[in-house]
Amino acid sequence: MTFGEKIKSLRENAEINQTELGKKVNMTQRKISYIECGKCEPSIEDIISLCNYFEVSADYLLGIKKGYKYIER
Repeated sequence: MTFGEKIKSLRENAEINQTELGKKVNMTQRKISYIECGKCEPSIEDIISLCNYFEVSADYLLGIKKGYKYIER
């Protein structure tokens, strides 16, 4: 599932529309729509707001799997 698909699924599970979500996370309905359909990349601040609102991790939204390790070059 893409980032946008996850946001749409979370929003629909919360039974709110794009306008309501936008008000909760300080974004416009259009930006929520663009994020959901992949036309717009969310900023770091947007990701934080969405994580806080939906009570999910950034790792989940970004599709980061456990087990990755930082390799210093």
